[in-house]
Amino acid sequence: MAAELITRFKNITPDGSIIEWVVWRVPEPVPPTEHGFKYRAVFIVDGVRVIGFDNERGKGDHCHINGQELPYVFCGVEQLVKDFITAVDKWRAS
Repeated sequence: MAAELITRFKNITPDGSIIEWVVWRVPEPVPPTEHGFKYRAVFIVDGVRVIGFDNERGKGDHCHINGQELPYVFCGVEQLVKDFITAVDKWRAS
């Protein structure tokens, strides 16, 4: 089975910031994760990633908030999108 695109979204907001995510179902988990998804979600302001969620090979599920890398518990695609949007909204409100 080849990787299957589950969802893709990209928006350039009126202020020029970028919100983007892509999620694939993969035939084998991306080590060290045990789920069958590969994903990335990013919020970019003035060319700088201020929020990011991904599961890079060798690192597993994690997020980036204002340059700090933190663990992230992946609980499904819908929850990933909710968590990402919540982090973006929180950053924008600060």
